[in-house]
Amino acid sequence: MPLNTRLNRSTSDEANYIRRKLIEFNSKYVSNDTYEEVNLCIKDENEAIIAGLNSAICWNWMEIDILWVDDNYRKQGLGKRLLEEAEQIARSKECTFIKLNTFSFQAPEFYKKHGYAVMGIIENAPQGSKHYYLKKELN
Repeated sequence: MPLNTRLNRSTSDEANYIRRKLIEFNSKYVSNDTYEEVNLCIKDENEAIIAGLNSAICWNWMEIDILWVDDNYRKQGLGKRLLEEAEQIARSKECTFIKLNTFSFQAPEFYKKHGYAVMGIIENAPQGSKHYYLKKELN
């Protein structure tokens, strides 16, 4: 069957459709088809977002995509607070581990300090830096 196709950049709705189709496919092979976004934010007294964490629970793990703290609020425990809340949610959802990635100019030492172990490092990604992949087992 010949294909008459064209390649486009996906809209956010199209990207969500693709995600749903992959989840549907995966559910044929994995009995627990859990997928749930877990996004957290911390606001100041003026309701401005000063820190946040975006993650998703997939099957038996949580994957943290983003943990961000505004420069003006760093070193005040906000990142720790977000990470601890995410870990508590992951445990309550029966996750057995959390995985994430970070760059050498971001926070690998922060994650190591909180019990995350390095699973792998890609050198020169981006150029002159390292890309870390970390995991924490949950008891």
